[in-house]
Amino acid sequence: MAGHHMNWRTGAPRLRPGQARSRHAVILVAVALLAGCHKAAQEEQAPVVTVDVAPVTLAKIEDTVRADGVLFARQQAAIIPKIIAPVARRLVERGTRVRAGQLLLELENKDLAGAALKGQATYEAAQATYETTSRATVPEEQQKAQLDVNSAKAELDAAQRTYDSRQELLKQGAVSEKDVNDARVVFSQAQTTYQTALKRLQDLESFARDQALKAAAAQRDTAKGDAQSTEAQLSYSRITSPIDGVVTDVPYYPGEMPQSGAPVVTVMDTTQVIAKTHVSQLDASRIAAGDAANVIGPDNVPVIGKVTIVSPALDTTSTTVEVWVQAPNGQGQLRPGMSVRVEMIAKTVPDALVIPTAAIVTSPSGSTYTIVVDNANTPHIRKVSVGIRNNGRAQVTDGLSSGERVATTGAFELFKMDPDALKKVKVQIAPAKEEEEPEES
Repeated sequence: MAGHHMNWRTGAPRLRPGQARSRHAVILVAVALLAGCHKAAQEEQAPVVTVDVAPVTLAKIEDTVRADGVLFARQQAAIIPKIIAPVARRLVERGTRVRAGQLLLELENKDLAGAALKGQATYEAAQATYETTSRATVPEEQQKAQLDVNSAKAELDAAQRTYDSRQELLKQGAVSEKDVNDARVVFSQAQTTYQTALKRLQDLESFARDQALKAAAAQRDTAKGDAQSTEAQLSYSRITSPIDGVVTDVPYYPGEMPQSGAPVVTVMDTTQVIAKTHVSQLDASRIAAGDAANVIGPDNVPVIGKVTIVSPALDTTSTTVEVWVQAPNGQGQLRPGMSVRVEMIAKTVPDALVIPTAAIVTSPSGSTYTIVVDNANTPHIRKVSVGIRNNGRAQVTDGLSSGERVATTGAFELFKMDPDALKKVKVQIAPAKEEEEPEES
């Protein structure tokens, strides 16, 4: 070939110096293009993470203590009769609404009715005896004492006149002074006799009357006590309701003999129910009597109530604290003995910064973080302080502002990344899902 020299090793034509330099330049350009393509390929392979995001909102959140409980009636009367006798009449059935004092059941009481009638008659007789005694005539001894007083008074009056007359005659010189002295002695004796007779009469009157009245009164009072006792025994055969409520049990029928110590009727006031539950010591420290609460039955409809009792002592068997929640039950949908869920609201924050609990990532040290997604869909790790957690939501007390977006699904994968790698991540926002009911936390 003209203008070419052969390479002795390869047998290929040898290039001239100018041609060699041009070829080297082409090779360098090709290498550069290849490197750029490789870099672009690397950039195209930067990790893409699909996440769900949720806004930081201002909302009400409640610190709620949840527990299972059992319902009890606000008041319950399991009526046990004081006497043992067969059932004579049954006036109510299960479900009958009754008022306090209403007759529910009557036991056989013919013998008691007879005893009560006899006791009343005895009392009336004793009462009549007392009234007769209080109006009785004066006894004979008292009459004699009265005659003695009258006689002594007459003698005293006569001695008084004689003494006065002789004193007047002595002034006229018609009698001697001895006659006056004799009259004075007689008058003095008459005074003593009269006072003695009067004192005896007064003693007889006081003693005799008091003793007679006391004896009559004692008989009357004894008869009255017996009458009241028999009347009470009769009343025990009439079973009445001590409260307003509904009959929940009446196990005996006419002719049956109730067992000793067994209730014959049970009445419950179910207009209010009490849910008794047990919570941990830590949860008990968060709630107090008067806190709002919800009682949720099998129909999942909450009934608003309030905490009435937080036990001051632990249950010795479970080391938990018993708590009572009272709720209205006007419709009767809550029944004593029913198992329910109880929600006790320990604290309410009306305007809290709230995010889903799924957006919170906890580090091994216990610190809490969220992944904030900015407007350019770039993720950033942000340390936050968390307050109340409730029903799939959490209160953020520090670290976020209202309106920011936080990653929920996918947040943990982003948190695990190296900070340098996180900067290169491309975040893809997942399509919005239909809102679901949050699960209880």
